[in-house]
Amino acid sequence: VAVTIGEVYVLAIASSIYLMLTWLRERDRNKAIMENQNKIKLKYLKNQIQPHFFFNTLNNLYALSLESSDKVPDVIIKLSNLMEYVLYDINESKFVPLINEINYIQNYIEIEKLRFENVEVTINLESDIDNIKVPPLLFISLIENAFKHGGANNEKLKIKINFRATKSELEFEIINNFVISRPVKSKKGIGLSNTKKRLKLIFQNNFTLEKTVKFNYYIIRLQIPVQNED
Repeated sequence: VAVTIGEVYVLAIASSIYLMLTWLRERDRNKAIMENQNKIKLKYLKNQIQPHFFFNTLNNLYALSLESSDKVPDVIIKLSNLMEYVLYDINESKFVPLINEINYIQNYIEIEKLRFENVEVTINLESDIDNIKVPPLLFISLIENAFKHGGANNEKLKIKINFRATKSELEFEIINNFVISRPVKSKKGIGLSNTKKRLKLIFQNNFTLEKTVKFNYYIIRLQIPVQNED
């Protein structure tokens, strides 16, 4: 059967279009799979942080109850506020208002102040943060580490938390003093590791996380892109 050059040309174009459409469909399918996997990973990491934090807080509450401390009711109320935020307020949100996260952090700090008698914590907001949004529970593990490691054998724990924002970038900085002593054996924490994994999933390589030690001060600086409310 004779086949004209025109027919071959049309067949070649049709085949090219078919292959291109197939490739585009496969690309979109792979992209959807990757996005779904990232959502699952983020949810898993966030769910790890919550039980980890509440487990530690319940341990603190148990210790106070053994002492028949009159601080127990205050701890229960503040813990209830924290749980309400985690269970209902942030829900499945990828980003939440920074001011809500700061309120959550302040509740957490008040609980820790009940456990650490001699602690001084300051939070500085060095710019307007009203419209800035951040991933939920992003900073809490870094603050928890400051109490956990800075408070060991420390007669006066000092923690300073700074938030600075520009048009394109948000910087979080936490500084705490610590006492140099023989290291205490403890279970390996998951907080900082989870923070790094979440940052990588959310911002790819568009973030900076730095740890430094100056004299007896431990400093963590985190820089992430600004997410503004619509």
